[in-house]
Amino acid sequence: MKSITALAGLAALFAGPVMAAPPRPPVTAVSHIAVYAADMSKTETFYVHDLGATKRPDPENAAGARYYVSPAQFIEVLPLPADAGKNRLDHIAFATADAEAMRQYLAGQHVTVPSKVSLWADGSKSFAVTDPEGNRVEFNESKPADVPTDALSGHIIHVGMIVHDRAREDGFYRAVLGLRPYWYGGFKEDRPDWVSQQVPDGTDWLEYMLASGPETSGIPAAMSQQTAGVLNHFSLGVDNAEAAYTTLWTGKRLDGQGDGSHPKIGLDAKWQINLYDPDGTRAEIMEFHAVGKPCCSPFTAKDPEK
Repeated sequence: MKSITALAGLAALFAGPVMAAPPRPPVTAVSHIAVYAADMSKTETFYVHDLGATKRPDPENAAGARYYVSPAQFIEVLPLPADAGKNRLDHIAFATADAEAMRQYLAGQHVTVPSKVSLWADGSKSFAVTDPEGNRVEFNESKPADVPTDALSGHIIHVGMIVHDRAREDGFYRAVLGLRPYWYGGFKEDRPDWVSQQVPDGTDWLEYMLASGPETSGIPAAMSQQTAGVLNHFSLGVDNAEAAYTTLWTGKRLDGQGDGSHPKIGLDAKWQINLYDPDGTRAEIMEFHAVGKPCCSPFTAKDPEK
């Protein structure tokens, strides 16, 4: 009996303390969205001339370019891969205060992560994972870029992407990353088509663009490239949509956009303008605050600010 007690004591001694799972580091904002372009020159005209973003080299891909709307947020444009098909979305990205701590945290949550973070020429650090539906998600610890702040908007307030299974995706974005409800709505009151959830340490949000059909990931076979571009999108916040439209119109920055670019109030009760890059990716210009009661759901968190 004494020997058993002694062995148990030795086992406890050598076992050491139980290691706690690493805490989740802050997820503060949308960092960027990365999209594909068939013609990099035409796409540059849209992002620089029309949206007023500032072009800078892409430290992650020499063939790509970054279009900054602020020192910390940008649209990354990459050459169209030969096998892209209808898809024009490469990845979405969140800003985090500590990329390595986030990598360790996700590993502790049983998410497959790379063996280390990447350090880029601009001093930023990042790594990428895939969500339950196979969408690529990057976490970026950035260094502010030296860019002017005179874009049409200086704030990417949300990114949206096609999602098939809301509950499955919530297992990653809400349960693991800590995103919290903001608003949901749809063309029918009892069936959400769009579900928005804010980052846990900021007010930017990810919008599920819910798709129906037999597919469990990616762009549905019956969906057109045009519709996919409407759903896989990003949104730029503005104080006043009328003023933004006036800037676009007087600067002759609406060429080729058609009548659909006129300001309108969405079902979330926010004024918006919808523009499209040459490959059909939607750039939604949206006011920060609703002007009335939204459909389907109230807003359940604070709106983003300028």
